[in-house]
Amino acid sequence: MKDPEFRVEYARIEEEYALIEAMVRARAAANLTQAELALRLGTTQSAVARLEGGRVSPSFATLRRYAEATGARLSVSLELAN
Repeated sequence: MKDPEFRVEYARIEEEYALIEAMVRARAAANLTQAELALRLGTTQSAVARLEGGRVSPSFATLRRYAEATGARLSVSLELAN
């Protein structure tokens, strides 16, 4: 953690994993399987698995649709770096 570049990369990955975890929690709270969520999103179970596995970077529109399909609220913030 002494290397500034490492800290930046670690923070970036940490935020991505926090988002993925929140997505999975929202789906679980909605009591949906990946296949059921896929039907609501008009996509496939494998596409939902890729989203939740971090293998793709979802667009804002996809995140909004995911939130709506799970009954969650999407909240995004942009903070100035120190």
